[in-house]
Amino acid sequence: MRLSIIIPAYNEEDNIREVIEKIEFSLGIPHELVVVNDHSVDRTAEIISGLCAKYKNIKLVHNNRQRGFANALRTGFESASTELLVPVMGDLCDDLSTIRKMLSKADEGYDIICGCRYIKGGSRLGGSKVKGFFSSFVGWTLHYLLWIPTHDVANAFKMYRKKVIDGIDIQAKGFEISMEIALKGYYAGFRITEVPTVWRERTKGKSSFKMLRLFPDYFKLYLWGILKALSR
Repeated sequence: MRLSIIIPAYNEEDNIREVIEKIEFSLGIPHELVVVNDHSVDRTAEIISGLCAKYKNIKLVHNNRQRGFANALRTGFESASTELLVPVMGDLCDDLSTIRKMLSKADEGYDIICGCRYIKGGSRLGGSKVKGFFSSFVGWTLHYLLWIPTHDVANAFKMYRKKVIDGIDIQAKGFEISMEIALKGYYAGFRITEVPTVWRERTKGKSSFKMLRLFPDYFKLYLWGILKALSR
């Protein structure tokens, strides 16, 4: 087994059973499923525990750091036992069929394979137009300014080799972690590519992604990437 699916889950009692069962029934690739309970105060952990008895490849772990997407991902990365790691959101927004395309690129020797919503074959369905504009603007400008080989650097749906995670200093505290890993991986010399993917807005529960609160952290990374390129 060479693939770990990592699901950070915060108060996802409305979605988590459906997400896990969809992965188990439809992925069709040997994998371990690392589900990170991120300080949920609903029935998320209870539901996951019940599914662990049904699916022996599921590993329930708890984020013992401060609550947040970045720390939940760190916990998942540390708990994974395979070479390839793929975070999947706990709200069914990611297209699981993309993982096979990512694996093909990993077999070609790429270290970071980005799911891209803004190239031919990809799309972003629903959700805030402001968020969509922001993510596409960041992705396209960094692609053409820095020549980073993806048009969707901020998307959380990526495949990483474990050596990428082990080889860079991750400082992010929120959703910007996905952009940070890609940028720092790029400057560290890891091979990056992208595949098209379709993203769909959640239909149940509430998203913890808050644009106004997160904008400063993304902007700092954006400037860091540009200044890093100028200083080379």
